[in-house]
Amino acid sequence: MNKRNMLKGLLGLTLTVGAGMAHAAYPERPITMIVPWGAGGGTDATARMIATLLEKELDNPVNVVNRTGGNGVVGHMAISKAKPDGYTLGMLTVEIATMKHLGLTTITPADYTPLALMNEDPAGVTVSATSEYKDMKGLMEAIKANPGKLKASGTGQGGIWHIAIAGLVNKAGLPANSVPFVPSNGSAPAMLELVAGGIDIVPTSLPEARSMIDAGKAKPLAIMSKERSPMYPDVPTLKETTGNDWTVGVWRGIAGPKGLPDDVTTKLDAALKKVNESKEFRDFMAKRGFGVAYASGKEYGDYMAKSTADFGEVLKAIGMAK
Repeated sequence: MNKRNMLKGLLGLTLTVGAGMAHAAYPERPITMIVPWGAGGGTDATARMIATLLEKELDNPVNVVNRTGGNGVVGHMAISKAKPDGYTLGMLTVEIATMKHLGLTTITPADYTPLALMNEDPAGVTVSATSEYKDMKGLMEAIKANPGKLKASGTGQGGIWHIAIAGLVNKAGLPANSVPFVPSNGSAPAMLELVAGGIDIVPTSLPEARSMIDAGKAKPLAIMSKERSPMYPDVPTLKETTGNDWTVGVWRGIAGPKGLPDDVTTKLDAALKKVNESKEFRDFMAKRGFGVAYASGKEYGDYMAKSTADFGEVLKAIGMAK
């Protein structure tokens, strides 16, 4: 009996050690990274660069899979419902902070294990080069004096750039609908409409307005950020020019389903931090005009929670919260 018990004990110890070694070896097989948006766009390109660099850090393939549909709901849902073993990750985008408020899904940032914020592009306030408004203070005075007169565009109703301008005027103590929002298929067509004189304001990121700004057809009056943009250092922050501390922008980050093991999370956090700090990633983002940001773990989770709360308040104010 003693010999049998000894053999059973040795066998149990071997299995325990073996299992521990196997777990510590994460990742042992390829990782899937889900992107909720289509191939070829900025989110897809950013995710593929992160995946390429993450492969080097983890010494294992990271395969990008596009899961589109439902204005980002399908892909975000797939990330949240994946097995929490570290072999399915995904790129979350700013839309996850609005989806529940808009009645598109029940998932929120709380349904994920946040790993790393990788990108942030604050909203700017851009007008036509021929606009009579020379600074943000003058524009806000016009909005206050003539509510409903000036129109904005840049995305669909309830999208991030709609939230940006509605939040700006709401934070200034004006009705959130003081600037009527004309839905569009994105910033590019909105910028064309701005230059043509069909609308008055495009509250998009400066990278997305860059071509028209650099061509001298549009001018940025302010940026909705705590700091000025390195791309346009002469453009003041909203707070600098009006005292309004409203900040908002698009962001992208990496997360896994809720419940990732601590050791897996720790390894991914460290790897993603190296990716974020790498010259390859920063050069890639700079070339495309995208901003680099970083927050890991709990900080990224807190960041998403604040976005969700802020956006919910604005969507309620414009009557779009469900």
